[in-house]
Amino acid sequence: MTTTSAGFAAYLAQAHAAVPDALPGAAFCALADDLLALLFPERAERPLTSADAVAAELHRFRAELGALLAAVPGLPAPAATLAEEFAAQLPLLRETLLRDATAILASDPAAQDRAEVISTYPGFYATALHRLAHALHQRGLPRLPRLLAEHAHQRTGIDIHPGARIGPAFCIDHGTGIVIGETAEIGANVQIYQGVTLGALSVTKGLQGHKRHPTIEDQVVIYAGATILGGSTVVGTRSIIGGNVWLTESVPSHSRVYHRAQIHISRTEDPANELMFSI
Repeated sequence: MTTTSAGFAAYLAQAHAAVPDALPGAAFCALADDLLALLFPERAERPLTSADAVAAELHRFRAELGALLAAVPGLPAPAATLAEEFAAQLPLLRETLLRDATAILASDPAAQDRAEVISTYPGFYATALHRLAHALHQRGLPRLPRLLAEHAHQRTGIDIHPGARIGPAFCIDHGTGIVIGETAEIGANVQIYQGVTLGALSVTKGLQGHKRHPTIEDQVVIYAGATILGGSTVVGTRSIIGGNVWLTESVPSHSRVYHRAQIHISRTEDPANELMFSI
């Protein structure tokens, strides 16, 4: 059957008819970006200049969110109720994200000020969208939290499941390649660098609904390329996990876990000759 045949067209038509109403994914992600610009004028093209203007934008956000949610089948509550509940969380959400931005600024010597972190850092953006997605995930909204998480993933290379629980003052440095699984739990003042995976030991479907991803306690630093796996794995408070570590068992508080690579370098006396490296 070719893609231009009437039979294939009918086949696709049946597939389209079997799918419930399409989710307003693009509009929802755009609204989330608008919300971040409202909460953080550092991200806005034209910051608002009066309380009345801000109040009008907050009202518009609630109305648009309610309208988008009304198009989503299988909501756990009326769309207007969910929109109001979410809007009520915005003060706490902004305060939490400001703590995230402050933590990034304090840990990154390249950061000039908090405004730079808020307006340009991919780690802050991914964390912000995660906190939005997590709030919706907690209310049982179908699919929309995952769409928002994937929007952040596409823009930053940081993949955080909306079910992951992340404490305040969270710092992602660089961030590309980070993966944080659905049942991961992260405490306060945790720093994570690029390429870190907080994953599951097994992807067996029967483990759905069970804790599969690690717990990271307060004030832990996890350096680039580390992989920490398993739902029973706990990294204790104030521990440091070095780069490229592969960890599948718990470590107590104040631990230092490093991967020690052996590097051998040989060189002839003549610098023009080929260098030989064995790693």
